[in-house]
Amino acid sequence: MSDLIPHMPQHTLSVVVPMYNEQENAPLQIDAVQDALKHYPMPWEMILVDDGSSDNTVNALLKRAKEIGSHIRVVELRRNFKQTAAMQAGIDAARGDVIVTMDGDLQNDPCDIPKLVARLLNEDLDMVAGWRQKRQDGFILRKFPSMIANTLIRKVSGLDFKDLGCSLKAFRGEVLRKVRLYGEMHRFIPAWLATVTSPRRMAEEPVRHHARVLGESKYGISRTFRVIVDLLAMYFFLRFGTRPGHFFGGIGLVFSALGGLILSYLGLLKLFGEQVGGRPLLWLGFFALLAGVQMLTTGVLAEILMRSYFDQSGARSYHVMRNDTPATNDGWHHAQA
Repeated sequence: MSDLIPHMPQHTLSVVVPMYNEQENAPLQIDAVQDALKHYPMPWEMILVDDGSSDNTVNALLKRAKEIGSHIRVVELRRNFKQTAAMQAGIDAARGDVIVTMDGDLQNDPCDIPKLVARLLNEDLDMVAGWRQKRQDGFILRKFPSMIANTLIRKVSGLDFKDLGCSLKAFRGEVLRKVRLYGEMHRFIPAWLATVTSPRRMAEEPVRHHARVLGESKYGISRTFRVIVDLLAMYFFLRFGTRPGHFFGGIGLVFSALGGLILSYLGLLKLFGEQVGGRPLLWLGFFALLAGVQMLTTGVLAEILMRSYFDQSGARSYHVMRNDTPATNDGWHHAQA
């Protein structure tokens, strides 16, 4: 295995795997990563995040991690915060210079990790995303919704990636840690990453993909509708996240101008002796002006909230019950002699 690992600069690696109700796959996932990286020439660790599973996932993780070694770490969340928060919890717990994320259902192949990391470091990139060229999923419930979602995300984000939904990605840790993930935004990590680095420093690499054998899929056709809602939020935050007053203020100015023009026109008619009190146009002008003022004040309040938010430090979207980060520099796996 060691002769198959490409040459790469010195670094430390953290592999982050969020899991939810994957008790059958939990020990197998640990074994798969351990086998793929046991001859990895650099120090590495694996962080498994149990996202409030209702089955025996966390116990299976803890048992297998104890059997293998301290470089396998388990973060247990108090309840199910969903995949985005679980992934952020793993990223926060990761200590590596390079962070690799992947799913915990054994569909991503950990043998692709060295290839992604080597390209990331050797080409001086900030992210290398996996591209499942031969995806082993059903068409109706998985491939078709993914095709729609990828098309929508490309249109909104402007990123020309073929498979934005693949969880297997390698990141430069210092760049990824500048991005905070909330809601269901794990699907849009490349887009969020584009807010702190250039798209030219992001690439896509073909990776293997396996059919799910154990457990049940957490995805379906309904994911497409959630993606559409998330896309609207992403569009707003990417373009107006640090200047919400421009968004609300722009709408407010349009409505205020429209209402002002209508009322001015009716005012002129009134000066020439015409009756305007019963005209529907009067109500239209009044409510347009009122809506404009409301949008302008909303923009001011949004600016205040935005500044308050960015002034805060350490805000998180989850609460950890267990995080067995070693107190010393132990807990790394080193290549076997």
